[in-house]
Parts: sequence; structure tokens; C-alpha cells
Amino acid sequence: MPRMILLLPLLLPGWLSAKVIDSTAHGFTIQHSLLLDASPMEAYQAFVDVSQWYDAGHSYSGSAANFYLQPQPGGCLCERLPEGGGVQHMQVVFVAPGQMVRLSGGLGPLQAMAVSGSMSWTFQAEGDQTRLTLTYTVGGYRPGGLQVLAGPVDGVLGHQASRLQRYLATGSPAG
Repeated sequence: MPRMILLLPLLLPGWLSAKVIDSTAHGFTIQHSLLLDASPMEAYQAFVDVSQWYDAGHSYSGSAANFYLQPQPGGCLCERLPEGGGVQHMQVVFVAPGQMVRLSGGLGPLQAMAVSGSMSWTFQAEGDQTRLTLTYTVGGYRPGGLQVLAGPVDGVLGHQASRLQRYLATGSPAG
């Protein structure tokens, strides 16, 4: 059985602005905005090195070291599994180094549903820091509606974004 689970929304520190922008039976949009102690290019490079900050608790393999991101159109946000297996979590559809990465797909349990998702990570200079804005829009069908997933997905994505922030600030995503 895969270890991937969506947890209840996590309490997020004040420096992270998180919001479920919209939520209906047919989809939802989540947005997180936070400041990173890095230039836009440094933030982008850290983001691409996903195995360094991703939380293994939201993986199928139980190890963040199995994650990789190919930062090119058609590239993969993937996870290696034992015995040559693997998971394509999302596909890269747009890359502007130091500015934005856009991915397409459904994370975790969303992958098994009749849904589509678009996730954008934008990096914009703000003084000597970078404003990271993470937007994830999911639409489609799930018996009982998608609105019940907006809060849990928001919590997981906020947790991941805060891990990237801590990794850039301290060299370690744990907090």
C-alpha cells in the first residue's frame, strides 16, 4: 500500500500566506506566497533540487532521495521505486529558469481520480529576497466532490513550501 497520504491542514507560520482561493464540487485553487532568503535563480535552483527539501512523508517510497525533477518541457517530477518502479507525480509544461516552473498533474491520491491539475511556482525578486508564489488549480470529478480535498491539499503544499523556505535559510528543510 502506498505511503502517500494527505494530512489534515498543518498550522503554517506567519511568514507564509496560504489561501484556498476557490473551492467547489468540481475543483479548487490554492495559493501560497512566502519570502525566500535567496535570489530568484538560487531559489529556482533549490526548487529543482527537490530531493533536498521534499518531505518523505508524502512519498510512495518513504525517501525524498528518490525524487527528481527534470526542468524542461516534458520533464518529470518523478519518484524512483524499488525494483525499477516509479511514479510520475507531475509533468513539466513550462520552465523559465529563475522565474517560473509550471507542472501538470494530480499529486498523491489525486492521481487516481478523474482530475487535472496545474501547478505554478513563480520566483520574483523582492529586495534581496525572492517572493515565491505557489498556485495549484485542480478540476474534474470525484464522487462527493473535490471541495473536501482543498483544505488537506492546501496544508500539504504549504508544508512543502515551508520546507523549501527552511532549506534555503538553513541548509536543512526540517523544522
